[in-house]
Amino acid sequence: MRLMPSPNFDARPEGASIDMLVIHYTGMPTAAEALARLTDPEAKVSAHILIDEDGTLYHLVAEKDRAWHAGESYWRGAAGLNARSIGIELVNPGHEFGYRPFPEAQTTALVALASALVRRYRIPPYNVVGHSDIAPRRKSDPGELFDWRRLAWAGVGIWPQESDRCTMDADSMRALLSTCGYETVDLFASVRAFQRHFRPARVNGRIDFETARLARGLAERIAAIG
Repeated sequence: MRLMPSPNFDARPEGASIDMLVIHYTGMPTAAEALARLTDPEAKVSAHILIDEDGTLYHLVAEKDRAWHAGESYWRGAAGLNARSIGIELVNPGHEFGYRPFPEAQTTALVALASALVRRYRIPPYNVVGHSDIAPRRKSDPGELFDWRRLAWAGVGIWPQESDRCTMDADSMRALLSTCGYETVDLFASVRAFQRHFRPARVNGRIDFETARLARGLAERIAAIG
C-alpha cells in the first residue's frame, strides 16, 4: 500500500463507531487526476483508500479519521454517513468518461481489503453499500458493472434470493426499500439504485416482477440477520 496523505479529513464525532463500508468509483479520466483531486485541499473530497486498476492501493486518510466521501447521504434511518463509514474509491472513468468493467487485479485487491475491514469493524452485511445506494438522487457509482455478487460470496455484503411473494405497487416497494435501508423520497431513483446493486442487467427505475421479488428477498434476508 502506498501512502498518499490527503488533507481532506477531520475527526469522527465523539462516540461514533465504524459500521459501514461505502464503495465508489472515481469518475475521472485517469488515476492521476483522481489522486490529484482527492489530495487537493481546494476540492474538499477524499476517501480512506483508493484502488488503481492494476490493484495498487493508495492510503489517503487514516481509518480513525472521517474522510469526506459520502456527502449528503442516508441509510437505514441515519444521515451524515461519513461519520460512521470507511470509503473506498475504485479508479474507473465512470459513466461520464467511458464507464468500463472493473479489472480482475482491482477486484481481487478490493475483496482482500474489504474482507479485512468487515472483520476488523464487524460491519453488518447490509451496511456494505455503494455511493448510489446512500445517495440515489445524486450518484450512480460504482454502477451496474460492479460485481456485488462476488463480494457477497467472499463474505462482504449481502445478496438476496428472489422471494416467492411479489407486490408491485408503489407503496409496497417504498416500504420494502425503506426496510432495506434506502431513502425513498424519489422512488424512481431509489428503485434504480437498488437495480444497479442487485439487478444490474436492467436498470430502468421501473417496478417489475424481478425487482419486486428481489427487494422482498433482500428485506427477508436482513430480517433474518436481525
